Amino acid sequence: MNRLFLRFLIPVLLSIAFATVLVYAVITGLFGDPIEKNAERQAAPQIFLIEQYIDKAATDEWLARLNKVREVSQVQFELIPLAQALEKIDRAQVKKLQNGKIVIDAANRALFRRVDLDGERYIGSDEDVLYAQNLPIDYWFNIRLEIVRFVIVAFVLLIPIAFWSRAHWRDIQALSRVTTAIGEGELSARATTSSKASIYPLAQQINLMAGRIEQLIRAQKNLLHSVSHEIRTPIARLEFALEILQDSADSEVEDKQASAEQEKRKQRIQAMQADLSELNTLVSELLNMAKLEAQGQLSKVQLDAKVLVEECLQHLPPMPAHLQLQTVLAENDLLLQVDQRLIVRAIQNLLKNAFKYAEQRIIFSVRQDSDQCLITVEDDGAGIPDNDMEKIFEPFYRLDRSRDRATGGFGLGLSIVKQIVLLHGGSVSVLKSEIGGARFDIRLPI
Repeated sequence: MNRLFLRFLIPVLLSIAFATVLVYAVITGLFGDPIEKNAERQAAPQIFLIEQYIDKAATDEWLARLNKVREVSQVQFELIPLAQALEKIDRAQVKKLQNGKIVIDAANRALFRRVDLDGERYIGSDEDVLYAQNLPIDYWFNIRLEIVRFVIVAFVLLIPIAFWSRAHWRDIQALSRVTTAIGEGELSARATTSSKASIYPLAQQINLMAGRIEQLIRAQKNLLHSVSHEIRTPIARLEFALEILQDSADSEVEDKQASAEQEKRKQRIQAMQADLSELNTLVSELLNMAKLEAQGQLSKVQLDAKVLVEECLQHLPPMPAHLQLQTVLAENDLLLQVDQRLIVRAIQNLLKNAFKYAEQRIIFSVRQDSDQCLITVEDDGAGIPDNDMEKIFEPFYRLDRSRDRATGGFGLGLSIVKQIVLLHGGSVSVLKSEIGGARFDIRLPI
């Protein structure tokens, strides 16, 4: 359905209706009621008979001629009091009747006219009105004529509007598809609108915007990828130098008794090695993020939910002894279309976070929720403050309590989880867990 045309249709029809009323009012004010004029034309023979035959009679023959007309005419002529006639007509026509002019009642197919103003026809004739009924007036024909006239005008106006809106709607739909593709990450999409189209300037601006965004993102990815690779070289050199320094310190310890100063030097070397290891991990995470952003397509396979759970648990680091991991698989025959490597990594990131922050208990569950697969990881740790729930998926965002090396991280793990889930057309969210800590929900289409 052409929605653009429908949005024009109602205002145009209302405008035509308003114009109809306005035209009718103007014509009535300038030239008289057109319906009444048509009625007068239809009743012209009877009006001619009254004015040219009955009224032309001598004073003592007026009633006789009226009676002759009654006998031969199908129109019913009556004489009624003026007061009664005034009750039958509109207020706007009262003055016209009192002045002796013919008043047409088109709706009732009748006309009124005073016999005379001076009582010359017969005694009391100035208080009588000639009332003619059953005139050959087709009132509804006049109404239908006006309706048809304005309906034709409406169609004549709507046909070019329909063609105009159809062309615009086609261009807008094409532009909408391009913007949708750009929004979904296909930055190479461009609008191919004709230069004659009215939205051509808008399409050109969208193309320029998409090109600029594509250029900026490509430059950002290249910079991130290049810097990450370049940093690895000096990191490797530093690691090698520290190894040599460490060996030198160890050999000195073997040759003579270690002093307090030598012990402090060893501790500094170990701290530097820890910093280098942390920096190396950060570079690896940055490279992984760059790869995810550059990955346009997924290597999807059909994966059973049971196999997914096993894969996620198989390659996890050793779990602390004080923790208990509870696995819940609600449906054994649940099948997913996913990139196995990426989705396993996303779930493992959540499980590793739970290992860090849980106090005693972790629940890992997979079940079907409507037409989606719901993967949940929750723990009984301290949880996440409400103010931070919307921010924890941002790169490099960390809670204050996680800024040490013991629980650390770089704030990239949850960002990677979100990117992987979005690539699968799903969603990830964080809630408060019923067991006390944080609950992460991953929803994937089935």
